Amino acid sequence: MTPIKRLSLTTLILALCVLAAFRPAALVQSQTQKSVAYYPPAGDAWQRRTPEEAGMDHALLDAAIVYAKTQAGTMPKDFSTQVETFGRVLGPLPKMHGDTNGIIIRHGYIVAEWGDTNQIDPVYSVAKSFLSTLTGLAVDRRMIKSVNDPMRLYATDDGYTSSHNAKITWEEHLQQTSEWEGSMWGKNSDFVGVSEFGRGQRASRAIKEPGTFWEYNDVRINRMSLTLLQVWQKPLPLVLKNEIMDRISASSTWQYHGYANSQVSIKGRMVESVSGGTRWGGGLWISTRDMARFGHLILRHGNWRGKQIISESWLKQATTPTTIGQDYGYLWWLNTQGKQWPDAPRASFAALGAGSNTIWIDPEHDLVVVWRWHRDRSMNEFFKRILMSVKAD
Repeated sequence: MTPIKRLSLTTLILALCVLAAFRPAALVQSQTQKSVAYYPPAGDAWQRRTPEEAGMDHALLDAAIVYAKTQAGTMPKDFSTQVETFGRVLGPLPKMHGDTNGIIIRHGYIVAEWGDTNQIDPVYSVAKSFLSTLTGLAVDRRMIKSVNDPMRLYATDDGYTSSHNAKITWEEHLQQTSEWEGSMWGKNSDFVGVSEFGRGQRASRAIKEPGTFWEYNDVRINRMSLTLLQVWQKPLPLVLKNEIMDRISASSTWQYHGYANSQVSIKGRMVESVSGGTRWGGGLWISTRDMARFGHLILRHGNWRGKQIISESWLKQATTPTTIGQDYGYLWWLNTQGKQWPDAPRASFAALGAGSNTIWIDPEHDLVVVWRWHRDRSMNEFFKRILMSVKAD
C-alpha cells in the first residue's frame, strides 16, 4: 500500500469519528432517557411523556384505556355487601370508594392516566405485598436471620407453641403454605362459619403439614403480621412510612388501619396490629399515584435515586414461585406459568386485591400499571392491549 492510500484510509477513519461525535441530539437524548432511570419528585410534578416519546403507539394505547373504562368492578361503592361477602367486619371502612381509575408508567414517566388517581381507597390484599416488603426489610437488617427460621423464635406470644405450629417458617407464611392453626382477632384459620366469613366460608378439612399445601388465607397472614410487629417492636405503618413511603416521596395521605380488637402491648404501650387486607375492614388505604410509586420502586429492583431501599436479592426471592408448584411468591402473584395473564410476559407479576385493585409490574417492557376498581377477569385483555401499543426497539 502506498503512502497516499494509507493517508486516505486514515482520513476516512478520522471522518467517521467526527461524524459519530456529532450524532443527532434527538438520538443522544433518546439513548440517555433509556439509560438513566427517572424517579418522580414529591408532590404532583411527576413528569409525563407522550406515548411516542415512551416508545408506544398513541392510538393503540388510547384504545386500551377506552377498554379499561368499560370494565368497572361490581363491588358496591358504599361497601354494602361487605358483610354478606366476607363476614363480620372488625375494622373501619370508608363511606364510599372511588370510580375505576388508573395510571400507566413507562421508563418511570406517566404515559396515561384516567379517573381520580389521588382518591384514597382501601386496596384489600394489595396490602400483602407491602407486608412482604416490610418482612424483606427485616431480613435485610438481620432482624430476621433467615426466612427458613421457625416463627416461634420470633413470636413473643403463644401463637406457635403447639407441635404443629412450632414447625411453621417465615417462608411458609409468605408463600401461603403455613397451614397455621388457631384464631386471630376472633376469626378461625379454617374459615368455618357464615357469620364470620360470609360467602367466603369454607368446608372443614384436615390440616396438612406446613409447606405442603397452598391456601389463600387472611387469618394466617394476620398472624404473620402480628409476629412481624413483634420483630420490629414498633407499629408497622410507622415502619412503612419511615423506611419506604417517605423515601420514595409518597404523599402523606395514605393510612394503614388495624381492627378494633387488634391492639397488643409493645414496649408497654398498646399498638394496632395491622391486617393483610380489607376483607374485614381496616387495611391499607392509599391513592393510585402512591401505589404507582411503590410499584416503580419494585420495578427498579428496590433502588430509588441510587439508594437501595430493599435489597435486590430479597425481591428476587419474593418473586420466585413456591417449591410445591403454585405460581405465587412471597405474597406476590406471579405469571411464571402463564396462567394468570396468558398474553403477558412470564416475568410479570402483581399485587392484587379485591374490588379489583392491581399493581402490575412488567420488567420486560419497563412498565408499571395501577388499575383500581375493575373487573378481575378483564386484566389479561387490558394488559394485552397495553402491550400491543409497545413498539419494538
